[in-house]
Amino acid sequence: MASPPTARESVPAARTNKTGLEFKVGDAVVYPAHGVGKVAAIETQEVAGMSLEVYVVTFDHEKMTLRVPTKKAKTAGLRPLAANDVVSKALTTLKGRARIKRTMWSRRAQEYEAKINSGDLISIAEVVRDLYRADTQPEQSYSERQLYESALDRMAREVAAANGTDKDAALELLAKSLSAKKAAAPAAVEEDAEAEAA
Repeated sequence: MASPPTARESVPAARTNKTGLEFKVGDAVVYPAHGVGKVAAIETQEVAGMSLEVYVVTFDHEKMTLRVPTKKAKTAGLRPLAANDVVSKALTTLKGRARIKRTMWSRRAQEYEAKINSGDLISIAEVVRDLYRADTQPEQSYSERQLYESALDRMAREVAAANGTDKDAALELLAKSLSAKKAAAPAAVEEDAEAEAA
């Protein structure tokens, strides 16, 4: 049985698979608050006199680099791309009926934001589904539109990476699923116990 990993020197890209690390250089990964990124390197850094091994994750769409300690990657929410069955379930979620809670918009907006930043593809699909507006439906407010576009962008990037396509092809796939929604069915309004009590 392998002993637990200890602080070690910088690991060459060719040997990363044998180190017991979950990700290797070149892997596409998802970080909850930023979406799809790529492991650019695995480095050892000195922090407060201690050696710390980190994944260097780059996010091209945000032109940002993040360093995540390898030992805390899982608790930080760093995960591999969604598996095919999760992508399929997310696309099926888009076809479902919107579920809108009867609460103030500010409360719903916070919930949508939390779902987007959870990094969970199904939760993000729920936001896209709930905030989607067909051409025949009334206009969205600016904040609704912003949240919708943020969720749609996050979902499209992961679906594109998981399917090995580009973002435009993924957006087309999402649009197909959204247009397959039951057009006649109105959004289901869910009662919120707190709103009722207020």
